[in-house]
Amino acid sequence: MGSYRKLGRSSDQRKALLRTQVTQLLYNGKIVTTEARAKEVRKIAEKLIAMAVREKDNFEEVTIKAKVPRKDAEGRRVKEVVDGKRKTVYDEVDKTIKKDQPSRLHARRQMLKVLYPVTSSWTTRKDGKTVTSNKRKDKKKEDLVAKMFDEIAPKYVNRNGGYTRIIKLGPRRGDAAMQVIIELV
Repeated sequence: MGSYRKLGRSSDQRKALLRTQVTQLLYNGKIVTTEARAKEVRKIAEKLIAMAVREKDNFEEVTIKAKVPRKDAEGRRVKEVVDGKRKTVYDEVDKTIKKDQPSRLHARRQMLKVLYPVTSSWTTRKDGKTVTSNKRKDKKKEDLVAKMFDEIAPKYVNRNGGYTRIIKLGPRRGDAAMQVIIELV
């Protein structure tokens, strides 16, 4: 007998389902799903959080020189004419970046194997109504791995496992599958 639930799906569908649910759990903090799925999601999510907690402080800060385009008062790039062509003017600035140690880089890549990329669109309120922009330029790519290291891992530093909680809601209407909420503690 296998050490995992098959969830009535082929292996590629099952892996995609679990990856999606783990991604949404870590992005939103909680999801509603069936009990069997929640128990499988819990296994994966707890391993990822434990990895993030273990590698949370394993980086060094490095100062580098970077070229940044010069901006005018309105926020547009400053251009100058050189040999009859308009070229952007760049300034050199010092930037401090986090450079991962090899073990943290490995952990980051292991997380990226499981987590899907997340894009978020902004919402605004106009005349009492919520308007969501779905234009490509308005969507922002979220770095879920950075969120794991910077926000989620520090919450669980003094905790040895048990990062998720499953709360039963009752049977689902239609097929009577047990509905649960799985959330980060």
